[in-house]
Amino acid sequence: MATPSRPRRGTESAPRRRLKTNYSSRSPNPIDIHVGARVRLRRNLLGMTLETLAKAVGVTYQQLQKYERGVNRVGASRLFILGRALEVPVAFFFDDLPAAAKRAPGRRSRGLAEAPAPDPLSKRETTDLVRAYWGIADAGTRKRFLDLLKAITPG
Repeated sequence: MATPSRPRRGTESAPRRRLKTNYSSRSPNPIDIHVGARVRLRRNLLGMTLETLAKAVGVTYQQLQKYERGVNRVGASRLFILGRALEVPVAFFFDDLPAAAKRAPGRRSRGLAEAPAPDPLSKRETTDLVRAYWGIADAGTRKRFLDLLKAITPG
């Protein structure tokens, strides 16, 4: 009885066909991007550096950067450890999940119509402002500062 053998060198098999999709296999999933943005937001609000959080979680800071950008997916156990290190429940990472991401079965295409609006809470300027605001020890001074901001804000 003959056993199946590999094709000889120089003989080629038919090329494999790829399944065509509407999204790039290299573009990050919108949910991964959202989870990463929530990790970055909480880390910045706590004033933690990438290195500090990475050490607490047991990864390199480069790996943590990839999590924050949504390039690499965060596994369930790692998400649990991140939640403990950042002092939030795991559900925090999914709060305010955009509706488009909730119903997207695959990955996001690169079309301009699907580009997410920039979140002002994800900017470092916002987290610095919040940290400075809560750094004001006197509650009366904090209230007057907030009133001043409201007075100079148009609209």
